[in-house]
Amino acid sequence: MFGAFRFTNPLSGGLLWKIPWRLSRFQKLRQRRRLRAVDNVVATIDQALARKGETLKALETWKAEMPTEAQMLPKDKYTLFDRNAKRYRKGIHKVPKWTRVSQRVNPPGY
Repeated sequence: MFGAFRFTNPLSGGLLWKIPWRLSRFQKLRQRRRLRAVDNVVATIDQALARKGETLKALETWKAEMPTEAQMLPKDKYTLFDRNAKRYRKGIHKVPKWTRVSQRVNPPGY
């Protein structure tokens, strides 16, 4: 095809935004730091409320259900359950807004 919209190599390569199939070690490092930062915020709020003698139901639920970064397996830190994926797991970096949403709990057995 000739003209303004001619067929070029980059345009014929599939998806426009290509996402690598695995996280780089730097992305993993930042993910671990993000998880630890959230754990630190939860611990700080818990300590502050404990000094006042108060509790929050949401905070108690978080502490009961969500594992800390140290308790998580590597596969839970970097992948999450996806029923449509071949082995029921997909890289966390394929999820929209993966740096802002906490994805810590997966179904048992997966």
